[in-house]
Amino acid sequence: MIKRVHHIGIAVADLPAALDFYVDALGLTGPQHREIVTAQKIVATFIPIGSDDCEFELLQPHGSEEGSVHKFLAKRGPGVHHICLETDDIEATLAELKAKGLELIDEHARSGARGHKVAFIHPHSTGGVLIELLESD
Repeated sequence: MIKRVHHIGIAVADLPAALDFYVDALGLTGPQHREIVTAQKIVATFIPIGSDDCEFELLQPHGSEEGSVHKFLAKRGPGVHHICLETDDIEATLAELKAKGLELIDEHARSGARGHKVAFIHPHSTGGVLIELLESD
Protein backbone atom coordinates (compact mmCIF):
# COMPACT_ATOMS: atom_id res chain seq x y z
CA MET A 1 0.00 0.00 0.00
CA ILE A 2 1.28 3.46 -0.88
CA LYS A 3 1.57 5.59 2.26
CA ARG A 4 2.80 8.99 1.12
CA VAL A 5 5.13 11.00 -1.10
CA HIS A 6 8.51 10.39 0.51
CA HIS A 7 10.63 12.74 -1.60
CA ILE A 8 11.01 14.46 -4.95
CA GLY A 9 14.27 13.70 -6.74
CA ILE A 10 15.85 16.58 -8.62
CA ALA A 11 18.83 16.12 -10.93
CA VAL A 12 21.42 18.88 -10.53
CA ALA A 13 24.68 19.53 -12.34
CA ASP A 14 26.04 21.89 -9.68
CA LEU A 15 25.18 20.92 -6.09
CA PRO A 16 26.45 24.13 -4.43
CA ALA A 17 24.37 26.26 -6.82
CA ALA A 18 21.32 24.06 -6.20
CA LEU A 19 21.81 24.40 -2.44
CA ASP A 20 22.00 28.18 -2.87
CA PHE A 21 18.51 28.04 -4.36
CA TYR A 22 16.81 25.47 -2.13
CA VAL A 23 18.40 26.51 1.17
CA ASP A 24 19.24 30.19 0.73
CA ALA A 25 16.55 31.44 -1.68
CA LEU A 26 13.67 29.21 -0.54
CA GLY A 27 14.77 29.19 3.08
CA LEU A 28 14.47 25.44 3.53
CA THR A 29 16.21 24.54 6.75
CA GLY A 30 16.70 21.53 8.88
CA PRO A 31 19.22 18.76 8.94
CA GLN A 32 20.54 17.78 5.55
CA HIS A 33 21.67 14.27 4.83
CA ARG A 34 24.31 13.75 2.16
CA GLU A 35 25.75 10.47 0.97
CA ILE A 36 27.45 8.93 -2.00
CA VAL A 37 25.38 6.10 -3.48
CA THR A 38 28.11 4.25 -5.33
CA ALA A 39 25.81 1.75 -7.05
CA GLN A 40 23.85 4.62 -8.64
CA LYS A 41 26.91 6.82 -9.25
CA ILE A 42 25.39 9.81 -7.44
CA VAL A 43 25.78 12.14 -4.52
CA ALA A 44 22.34 12.37 -2.88
CA THR A 45 21.55 15.34 -0.65
CA PHE A 46 18.23 15.35 1.19
CA ILE A 47 16.64 18.62 2.30
CA PRO A 48 13.47 18.55 4.44
CA ILE A 49 10.50 20.46 3.09
CA GLY A 50 8.83 22.04 6.11
CA SER A 51 8.31 19.10 8.43
CA ASP A 52 10.03 15.75 8.10
CA ASP A 53 7.15 14.37 6.03
CA CYS A 54 8.68 15.10 2.63
CA GLU A 55 12.07 16.06 1.24
CA PHE A 56 13.85 17.17 -1.88
CA GLU A 57 16.59 14.76 -2.94
CA LEU A 58 19.22 16.61 -4.96
CA LEU A 59 21.00 14.15 -7.26
CA GLN A 60 24.42 15.02 -8.64
CA PRO A 61 26.48 12.59 -10.71
CA HIS A 62 29.49 11.15 -8.89
CA GLY A 63 32.60 9.50 -10.25
CA SER A 64 33.98 9.18 -13.74
CA GLU A 65 31.50 6.58 -15.02
CA GLU A 66 28.20 7.68 -16.50
CA GLY A 67 25.17 6.74 -14.43
CA SER A 68 21.46 7.34 -14.97
CA VAL A 69 21.53 10.87 -13.49
CA HIS A 70 24.48 11.84 -15.71
CA LYS A 71 22.55 10.58 -18.75
CA PHE A 72 19.40 12.39 -17.57
CA LEU A 73 21.29 15.69 -17.27
CA ALA A 74 22.91 15.25 -20.69
CA LYS A 75 19.56 14.57 -22.33
CA ARG A 76 17.17 16.85 -20.40
CA GLY A 77 19.25 19.18 -18.23
CA PRO A 78 18.59 19.87 -14.54
CA GLY A 79 15.10 19.29 -13.22
CA VAL A 80 12.67 16.86 -11.66
CA HIS A 81 14.09 13.35 -12.01
CA HIS A 82 11.57 11.25 -10.06
CA ILE A 83 8.85 11.16 -7.45
CA CYS A 84 9.32 8.70 -4.61
CA LEU A 85 6.36 6.99 -2.98
CA GLU A 86 6.73 5.17 0.32
CA THR A 87 5.13 1.76 0.65
CA ASP A 88 4.61 -0.65 3.55
CA ASP A 89 5.85 -3.69 1.61
CA ILE A 90 7.87 -2.98 -1.50
CA GLU A 91 8.03 -6.58 -2.74
CA ALA A 92 4.25 -6.98 -2.48
CA THR A 93 3.74 -3.62 -4.21
CA LEU A 94 6.08 -4.61 -7.05
CA ALA A 95 4.31 -7.96 -7.50
CA GLU A 96 0.93 -6.21 -7.58
CA LEU A 97 2.10 -3.65 -10.16
CA LYS A 98 3.66 -6.37 -12.33
CA ALA A 99 0.40 -8.36 -12.17
CA LYS A 100 -1.41 -5.24 -13.39
CA GLY A 101 0.91 -5.14 -16.42
CA LEU A 102 3.11 -2.20 -15.46
CA GLU A 103 6.66 -2.15 -16.78
CA LEU A 104 9.16 -2.20 -13.92
CA ILE A 105 12.78 -1.13 -14.05
CA ASP A 106 13.37 -3.20 -10.91
CA GLU A 107 11.32 -6.36 -10.36
CA HIS A 108 12.85 -6.66 -6.89
CA ALA A 109 14.00 -4.04 -4.42
CA ARG A 110 17.62 -2.93 -4.26
CA SER A 111 19.52 -0.88 -1.72
CA GLY A 112 19.23 2.88 -2.08
CA ALA A 113 20.24 5.94 -0.08
CA ARG A 114 20.08 5.56 3.70
CA GLY A 115 19.93 1.80 3.20
CA HIS A 116 16.26 1.91 2.19
CA LYS A 117 14.83 -0.71 -0.11
CA VAL A 118 13.98 0.97 -3.44
CA ALA A 119 12.70 0.07 -6.90
CA PHE A 120 11.63 2.05 -9.94
CA ILE A 121 8.57 1.89 -12.19
CA HIS A 122 9.35 2.60 -15.84
CA PRO A 123 8.02 5.93 -17.16
CA HIS A 124 6.39 4.02 -20.07
CA SER A 125 3.80 2.80 -17.55
CA THR A 126 3.30 6.07 -15.66
CA GLY A 127 2.58 8.66 -18.31
CA GLY A 128 6.24 9.70 -18.54
CA VAL A 129 7.02 10.10 -14.82
CA LEU A 130 9.80 8.06 -13.21
CA ILE A 131 8.34 6.68 -9.99
CA GLU A 132 10.53 5.34 -7.22
CA LEU A 133 9.05 3.06 -4.58
CA LEU A 134 10.68 3.02 -1.16
CA GLU A 135 10.25 0.88 1.92
CA SER A 136 11.74 2.41 5.05
CA ASP A 137 12.31 0.62 8.30
